[in-house]
Amino acid sequence: MPKLDSYLFREFAQSTFAALVVLMIVSLGGVFADVLGDIARGRVPAGLMLSQLGLQVLNYLPLILPLGLMLGLLLAVGRLYRDSEMPVLVATGVGPRRLLRPLMMLVLPVVAFIGACSLWLGPWANDYSQRMVAEGNRNLLLAGLEAGRFVELPGGSGVVYVGAMSGEGSALGRVFIYRQDEERMDVTTARNGRLAVDGAERYLDLGEGFRVEGPLAEGLDFRMMRYARNEMRLPDAETRSADEDPEYDSTIALLGDPRPEARAQLHSRIAPPLLALAFALLAVPLARSPPRQARYGRIALGFLAYVVGINLMLLGTKWLADGKIPLQLGLWWLVLPLLGFGTWLYFRDGHVGVPRRARGAGAAR
Repeated sequence: MPKLDSYLFREFAQSTFAALVVLMIVSLGGVFADVLGDIARGRVPAGLMLSQLGLQVLNYLPLILPLGLMLGLLLAVGRLYRDSEMPVLVATGVGPRRLLRPLMMLVLPVVAFIGACSLWLGPWANDYSQRMVAEGNRNLLLAGLEAGRFVELPGGSGVVYVGAMSGEGSALGRVFIYRQDEERMDVTTARNGRLAVDGAERYLDLGEGFRVEGPLAEGLDFRMMRYARNEMRLPDAETRSADEDPEYDSTIALLGDPRPEARAQLHSRIAPPLLALAFALLAVPLARSPPRQARYGRIALGFLAYVVGINLMLLGTKWLADGKIPLQLGLWWLVLPLLGFGTWLYFRDGHVGVPRRARGAGAAR
């Protein structure tokens, strides 16, 4: 049997890896679009695009990996039925229950990795991403400002041009700033300047320059000022979340936090590995099909089960945070029944029941 276990494990692993590669490619496009949207809205400095992309992928792994595991197992077991390998295995005494050993050889490490991503890597990536964005907003280099190039201010309220910049991005030379609102424009020039930070607010401390303000449309209401020093407040960069948001707390910190939002976040991190185990157990009976029959209907059914389960998890998390579900109930109302149903369905797979007529005839005799 070790050769059979090795063969089945290889089949399961290859199909799961192929499904994960396709899902990661598709998901990477969505995550990349989200990061670009954050950069366009001024939430993330442009220089942090690649690092934010990698951190966000880590955050989405607990949602991607369960689907990849389920689809991979559906494809692998479905191929065994389609090529009549499962009937041959059953004829030799190897039924669906005997698949549990090679199945768990793949499923348990993947579930453990999903648990590590959900409980540790994901929260760490969220927190580290937030700290990188906060630090990047203090540095004009990371904010995308370059010498000799026009750069749009966060929120699209104007543009900045810098003729020279120091290596660390704090000292500027030959500064040009254009801003406008619905009716007026503001043009500021300076011989030199530097970036100043006061808490969450950022300022450009400009020296030796001119400021011209006037209407965008027709009119002569222009004002010009010459200054030796002028502080100009930069538009606020949008933040992803408040500092007290439990999404950025570690799992250990959530254990001692009595707030409903923290308890909801804790349950949302515990649920993905258990759901992945339930989906993996469901994949084997769902993949059962007669030889030479299309298997894509079963894959669609499995995908539908995943979508319903994940959406119930997200809704349950929101209900917990809003107090609509008792905190003691958590997400166990979803995880435990699904895990129990998957286990029952797996061990019932291949079970041949006694027909009702045969039972009646035996009782008559």
